[in-house]
Amino acid sequence: MPYIIETFDKPGSLDLRKATREEHIDYLESQVEKLLACGAKLNDDGSDAGGGFYIVDVETRAEAEAFIAADPFTKAGLFERTAITRWRRGYLDRKSYLRPR
Repeated sequence: MPYIIETFDKPGSLDLRKATREEHIDYLESQVEKLLACGAKLNDDGSDAGGGFYIVDVETRAEAEAFIAADPFTKAGLFERTAITRWRRGYLDRKSYLRPR
């Protein structure tokens, strides 16, 4: 059962985000088999909104917690808080999971 992880950066931490970004991307690439989706949150004008959103395909909350704990952004102290919520696929990548086929 997938989990949604939403992160919220500490105020004034854009420089830390930028400094850690390459290491963060390397980490995501090493974990690609667990990622259903992820990306940074943006303001309407396209500027950084200070956080991210991940949908990870793991079986337990502990695995979701371990995933975000190992992220270089977490290790660098970027996040003010994270929220982890279990998620059921309804639609993903334009495909319905609502009716068995």
